[in-house]
Amino acid sequence: MSAGRLIIWRHGRTAWNLQDKIQGQADIPLDEVGIAQARAAASRLAALAPTRLFSSDLQRAAATAGELAVLTGLTIEYDKALREIDVDDWAGLTQAELAAQHPEAAARVKSGQPQRRGTAGETTEEVATRFAAALTHISTQGAPEDTIVIATHGMAARVGICTFLGIPAPHWPSFGGLSNCNWVSLLPNRTPGWRIEEWNAGSLPEPVMSDDPQP
Repeated sequence: MSAGRLIIWRHGRTAWNLQDKIQGQADIPLDEVGIAQARAAASRLAALAPTRLFSSDLQRAAATAGELAVLTGLTIEYDKALREIDVDDWAGLTQAELAAQHPEAAARVKSGQPQRRGTAGETTEEVATRFAAALTHISTQGAPEDTIVIATHGMAARVGICTFLGIPAPHWPSFGGLSNCNWVSLLPNRTPGWRIEEWNAGSLPEPVMSDDPQP
């Protein structure tokens, strides 16, 4: 048995987002704009009548989930596997500072080559595997009529969703990053597996009416 819809929701804006600083698992709070973004997005997502609410335990995701919890009465279920990629001692560097201090590593990251973040952080492949495993577990936590919302982080969500859907790593760059407080909506296929309903969405899903039949 699996849920009827998964909504993977990126947290609101933080000061470090605005300053182009690498956050990783540094526990940075939402700024005032981020709180407003989370509140506005929560009011839309509440219209989907979610039945479960999961979140990364980092406060920017937890506070985002908290806005939906207030509206729905749902209890937030925290999961460390939903955290952002671990960047270790790169946390707090801007992209320009990273390029200046670690030019070869920064170049590999930019080109999509395998590269461990920081001295002892994660690779993209490792966070993708971690996050996909969490999605697999969460997706079995409901019935077909259930909608599960997952508050989390941009990079972990992007590559983790791709892995969850069986999309090979060379194709991950084809899926753009998630804006603050936007989300990805996934629906189950008739055959085993899931499909993308909407990507980087900020509005509620609309029915597909076209010559392209949907499963």
